[in-house]
Amino acid sequence: MTRKSYALALVAAFATSPALAADLTYSDPTPSYSEPVASSGGWTGAYVGGHIGTSSDNLRPFSGDSEFMGGIQGGYNAEMGGAVVGGELELSHMGDTEVNVPGGELKERYRLAAKAKVGAPLGDTLIYGTAGAAMTSLRDTSTAEGPDGWKPGWLVGAGVEQKFNDQISGRVEYNYTRTGDVRSFNGTSTNETNLSDHAIKAGVNYKF
Repeated sequence: MTRKSYALALVAAFATSPALAADLTYSDPTPSYSEPVASSGGWTGAYVGGHIGTSSDNLRPFSGDSEFMGGIQGGYNAEMGGAVVGGELELSHMGDTEVNVPGGELKERYRLAAKAKVGAPLGDTLIYGTAGAAMTSLRDTSTAEGPDGWKPGWLVGAGVEQKFNDQISGRVEYNYTRTGDVRSFNGTSTNETNLSDHAIKAGVNYKF
């Protein structure tokens, strides 16, 4: 190889070395990682709705002794730490559910309930328990006379609610309600007793 050829080859090698070095050292930037944001189950918010069902003083709500009932409800749910907590007000017409008192019967006409709720969301399904205070109005029958006005009591229950879309959901709920120290007169004697009933209700809610 002549000196001229060697010199040209050396110049070419130096000219191409920066590009080659750039190719060897270049790499794509490391993609940044963002922690995915946990999506809400969509249970938080206020709602109103209605319900229908049956009520009886024994644990056979679909027997011949049960009465048709219905009413309205409204409340608010909030998702907290993987659970759903909330409160609800409910007004029901009890369909004149007959409850036993010594020597006769009384009829439950209306009920107003204030309930707390705690539930476990499973996607679009909510399984929950409920408990609270209840006020029940009673009517006389031909066999017994009861108190005037509303009598206080308490209730406990459980239910399952299923979302159909972002606003509408349906639910089934069971309630046990107890009204204490109800005075009644059966024509010969005056007595005090505790009244209780069982209700199974199907309802629909609209969330705002």
